[in-house]
Amino acid sequence: MTLINNFRFENILINYSMIKKIKKQHKTNLLIEINNIDELSDLSLDIVVYSTDKNIIDTAYQKGYKTAWVVTISNHDNMDQAWINCNNVDNLVLNLKDETNIPVELLIAKLQNTNTNIVKLVNNVNDAEIAFGVMEVGCDGVLIQTEEINEISNFDKLIERKDKTKLSLVKVKVSDVQHIGMGHRVCVDTTSIMEKTEGMIIGSKSNGGLLVSSETHFLPYMELRPFRVNAGAICSYVLAPQNMTAYLSEIKVGSRLLCVDINGNAREVSVGRTKIEIRPLLKIEAIYDNITINTIVQDDWHIRIFGADGKANNASNIKIGDELLAYIDKQGRHVGIQINENINEN
Repeated sequence: MTLINNFRFENILINYSMIKKIKKQHKTNLLIEINNIDELSDLSLDIVVYSTDKNIIDTAYQKGYKTAWVVTISNHDNMDQAWINCNNVDNLVLNLKDETNIPVELLIAKLQNTNTNIVKLVNNVNDAEIAFGVMEVGCDGVLIQTEEINEISNFDKLIERKDKTKLSLVKVKVSDVQHIGMGHRVCVDTTSIMEKTEGMIIGSKSNGGLLVSSETHFLPYMELRPFRVNAGAICSYVLAPQNMTAYLSEIKVGSRLLCVDINGNAREVSVGRTKIEIRPLLKIEAIYDNITINTIVQDDWHIRIFGADGKANNASNIKIGDELLAYIDKQGRHVGIQINENINEN
């Protein structure tokens, strides 16, 4: 319990007999498993009643409790009964007997216009991560049951990654543009479809980078590649989850990176492949509050960099004085991890 109380869990499930043993913490809610209606008589209204018995759920709801109804899904009939009888249910907890998320998908669709949260019972972090991604919107929550300390710790890290979904983007002013000759440039192909407002943060230094657009904008001579960011020079940094960076040179199939939109909303994407080719390169240097950053991209019109107005600018048309969107970070990285040290990057 000491370990759990220092983590990011929002709710803890206990059974009725444990009420006097477990002290409620201010940052966590208690779900209490109830098997007898009489057990409701001495419970405060700030707990959530958790039960497989729909009669108990209905009674608790009428008394003013938040409710969590647990339904075991093993066939089409009990899946249908779950959503048909979801009145008085604040949280529908799904215990799936088969290793498929099809029932979760169908119930998300059925209950999307209701106030009922869908929670999946899981045994490990991998199952939890998949549950959060079902039907794109994902489950509203997961209930993890495990006695493995490492799984509990890894689950906390998953929550941390999901919480860090917003970056503060700033406007930077272009101070220099240089054609720097030939070099290796990396295209990052992801396993996700990106929007016209999305791309990746690419920079040559650890103190930040520009928002380089995905290949989602008109190209007169070739088809769009909405899964791709033509990222830049092989020595560049790209933002990754958990406040990490990676060199473009070290990205491989299965690597996780951050896809960022013009409002700073970030989501994890997986890399499907990288494509490295020799191309002419362009260095774009920009300044923010006496901080200088630079990004090296392929020197071509079809590469786009997001401007401060959120519009995608052709890289070869960018000039001194233009305002672009960027992410500014503290300087200093060691194998992608942010560190405090004296460092001079030029």
